[in-house]
Amino acid sequence: MEVTFLGGAREVGKSAILVKGNETKILLDYGAQTGREPSFPMHVQQKDVHSILLTHAHLDHSGGVPLFFLREGVKLVTTGLTLELSNLLLGDFIKLSGFYLPFEYIDLLTMTKNTQKISINDEIEVGGEFKARFPSSGHIPGATTIILEHKGKRLLYTGDINLRESQLLKGADLDFGELDAVITESTYSQVEHDPRPKIEDDFVNFAREVVERGGVLLVPAFSVGRAQEIACLLRSRNFRHTVAMDGMALKTNDILFRYQDSLRDPELFRKAMESIEVVSGWSHRKRLVKTPSVIISPAGMLAGGASVFYNEHLATQARNGISIVAFQVPGSPGRTLLDKGLTVINGRTTPVKAEVRRFDFSGHAGRSELLEIFQHVKGSPRVYAVHGDGPSCEMFAQEIHEKYGLEASAPAIGDKIIV
Repeated sequence: MEVTFLGGAREVGKSAILVKGNETKILLDYGAQTGREPSFPMHVQQKDVHSILLTHAHLDHSGGVPLFFLREGVKLVTTGLTLELSNLLLGDFIKLSGFYLPFEYIDLLTMTKNTQKISINDEIEVGGEFKARFPSSGHIPGATTIILEHKGKRLLYTGDINLRESQLLKGADLDFGELDAVITESTYSQVEHDPRPKIEDDFVNFAREVVERGGVLLVPAFSVGRAQEIACLLRSRNFRHTVAMDGMALKTNDILFRYQDSLRDPELFRKAMESIEVVSGWSHRKRLVKTPSVIISPAGMLAGGASVFYNEHLATQARNGISIVAFQVPGSPGRTLLDKGLTVINGRTTPVKAEVRRFDFSGHAGRSELLEIFQHVKGSPRVYAVHGDGPSCEMFAQEIHEKYGLEASAPAIGDKIIV
């Protein structure tokens, strides 16, 4: 196998890896760097690609996939749940950034028409010369790792992986077997996450404090996964106050009801979703900001969606709270809120009086968990650290070499290797 790193090497965003066999070329993810003017990985001609194997729905892994469906000829391979969630996120991507995107809604329809839907842990043939297996990655619902086999050589691509069980999902499946190469994410390879139970306890205690003093707690949350996890957590702890949910998270709920076998505890999910107050419109939102409650709403970085409205109405009152439960990109409104205690209301930068707390509900493995993966790896694979900033990838590769004696490196975009 010849492997080329098209994106996501020494960076977080626009993940894409090209794998070439004797006659067949396949892509492992093809993401986008979102922003006002999105960018994409190194270009690959559609006619050269047989299939795209997609690990999960987040746009940094899926955002460029429609580029290969401007006409038919390529096949997308992913779980049915990832396909539906990708359509949801890509549709919103087109709505927000369509002027700058080289594809349209019609291309999503072509993508869906040309998708081979697989289930977790399925093993399939690709292009007549590859075998691919898709263990669960524990990152978001429907997400997988990919084990690719060609002429007896076996490559593991972790995509985004999480070993820790959450209220919503089980941890990753680590039964990888004998491997010749590993391409691993390095996002939090230099960071230790706090124990999940402690994070959950701290969050629920804070939610109770805010509501019981007569305030409203805003939880800006990603639509896919994080919003549902927070609702399940509050339900599991018998939180007895109003919990409302708004925005695109509600569409995710509808999708997850059809894929409950992908969840850790389907009964908890059902009870949580049945107990939340579904926000129905602007008059409902205006009532909620005056009612002691927890409001779970996208966008997770306060950069759009209904969370902007809630933030404007809640941030200036000390009795309220804002729980940051998602990663905040530098320069985002959520990051400015965390770092400087400032927000924008009616176009003016304003000091925030509400109590702001950050809770590390990451869907990525931390340093210890990433290193733990290699306790389950058999053989002596060459390791390639990607999906992190340059220093993180380089330091993680060095740690893997020192701890496990494996050859490891941090490839750059455009680098090629042979497995």
